[in-house]
Amino acid sequence: MSTAHSSTALDDDVYGAPVLVEPETRRLDGVVREAAVPPFAKPVRHGSLADLPFENASTEPDAVVLSRKTADGSWRDVTAKRFAAEVLAVAKGMMAEGLVPGDRVAVMARTVYEWTVLDFAAWAAGLVTVPVYPTSSAYQARWILQDSGAVALITETAGQAAALGPELPHLPDLRRLWVMEKGHVDALAEAGTHLPDAEVEVRRGMLGPDTLATLVYTSGTTGRPKGCALTHGNFFAEVDNAIELLYPIFRARTSEEASVLLFLPMSHVFGRMVAVACVRARVRLGHAPSLAAEDLLPDLASFRPTCLLTIPYMLEKVFNSARAKAEAGGRAATFDRAAAVARRCGEAMENRQNGAGSGPARSLKAARALYDPLVYRKIRKAMGGRVRYAICGGSPLGRRLSAFYAGAGIEIFEGYGLTETTGASTVTPPLKPRLGTVGWPLPGTRIRIAADGEILVGGEHVLRGYWDPQAGGVVPAAPDGWLPTGDIGELDDEGYLTITGRKKELIITSGGKSVAPAPLENWLRSHPLISQVMVVGDNRPYVTALVTLDPDGITHWRRMNGRHPVPAELLTGDEELLAIIQRALDEANKMLSRPESIRRFTVLPVDFTEEAGHLTPSMKLRREAVMRDFAREVEALYGG
Repeated sequence: MSTAHSSTALDDDVYGAPVLVEPETRRLDGVVREAAVPPFAKPVRHGSLADLPFENASTEPDAVVLSRKTADGSWRDVTAKRFAAEVLAVAKGMMAEGLVPGDRVAVMARTVYEWTVLDFAAWAAGLVTVPVYPTSSAYQARWILQDSGAVALITETAGQAAALGPELPHLPDLRRLWVMEKGHVDALAEAGTHLPDAEVEVRRGMLGPDTLATLVYTSGTTGRPKGCALTHGNFFAEVDNAIELLYPIFRARTSEEASVLLFLPMSHVFGRMVAVACVRARVRLGHAPSLAAEDLLPDLASFRPTCLLTIPYMLEKVFNSARAKAEAGGRAATFDRAAAVARRCGEAMENRQNGAGSGPARSLKAARALYDPLVYRKIRKAMGGRVRYAICGGSPLGRRLSAFYAGAGIEIFEGYGLTETTGASTVTPPLKPRLGTVGWPLPGTRIRIAADGEILVGGEHVLRGYWDPQAGGVVPAAPDGWLPTGDIGELDDEGYLTITGRKKELIITSGGKSVAPAPLENWLRSHPLISQVMVVGDNRPYVTALVTLDPDGITHWRRMNGRHPVPAELLTGDEELLAIIQRALDEANKMLSRPESIRRFTVLPVDFTEEAGHLTPSMKLRREAVMRDFAREVEALYGG
């Protein structure tokens, strides 16, 4: 084994951070097998997340820590003092309703302001929050409520509560059901007015870093969802080190107030982690409940965030929509030239930051300045006009789009993590990105590559264990200090991690060739006419693919080619369309050996959706469900 350890000074004038510590790497047989970065933040030894609103109110009571969307679409600022008062009132209401320390309280809602209030209020009352996706079926919600032993449930809508009605007889532990749209959160705040504030202080005083904070259930792509038991200390280890590392977002004080508009589900640990980080760092946080363009675009325009939390799918849609709009206006060639310039700028900036070049040449800077008002500014405007950073996770974004956005003026911090790791375990380091990777270990994190390529994670942000009521509580998940992730990856010489696939999703053809489907699927999904791709080939003689079409992309393609709308089942046989898809596959196949390449494909007449059970709420494929529902189409690809 060998080790390497060095540090690089950051530009203090830009970020004000003194040092960026590079990973310590360890080799085995000449290959990097481990990378670790020491913590940037001091570990929290006392207190809990419940203290954060009250500490903010004491330290900087008039600081704007959140903004709440009003009925007319405008935003009302919420100061630290006001937020702490709301948290205190709801916490007392929960106590008045008979909830005792350790009780589980489930929240079933979209990304709304009340979610964050309820989270901190429940913690202040000594409770454990249990998120339930608002899109969950009644059976899925019942499983989580039953398994967690939740004694109370707060839904966003009366419809959600009504849908769970038939399941209530199977939930003997559930004693309270509150509905946000019926004003029950305000009623909770009123219910506890007779309790002294000191009773909440007593509850808070009982909590520590090792206290259970939340049970977050996995998406269940490979089986029944499991409850990940995350402690207050897990969150502190995650967010405190993320705040220190991602200094431009959370720490830098510039003429533009730092703000984050959260629109990804708060039922997912990614959204919850960023919400906690914003409260911790006193960065203004807003909530956008809908991902539909007609709802989200006005929210972005009115809130005007400086940072977005997003997934590759959304960045792909922004790029493809901008390109389609340019083509419709007869400016496709201009857009394509601008995209090429942005990518070259992004790559040149990356080379400079890594000491491999002097950055964009003068001519490239001039070209970028030319295209900024024509293309890049319009893309930034679609995101609110002030966006400078985006935290991207869920799946790899890819080098092309990372470079494009960097060149267009939006720095992408790409990360990788699991529910079990309270969010990110690796992240792009500021001023030293490596496009196409998911960055370095988050400070305080250890990454190891096992002999079979599986990624193992260690650190204080790794969950205490999985919730198992039959075993009396929490069962340790990483007794030896290393959590097996189920993902396959590689570390390069400097400790950057690249994800190559899922261990359980690895395809092994009948000829014995191993194929990781995720890189192929991610690459193809960026095509403007493609919505989803699932690569098939396990125990088959060759690799094939199921392809679904992007509705917006197809609408634009038909309009640009003077075609009339036709039923989807007829469109899947359109020879010109199939030829375009085939060219996209041919480009993807150039990156692969012959046994790995996609030999045949079929275009499905319907898209994969969460409602149909083909996607998780975080847009991951449920492969077994797809294979079951499209078995006939798969067999046809192999001559069946």
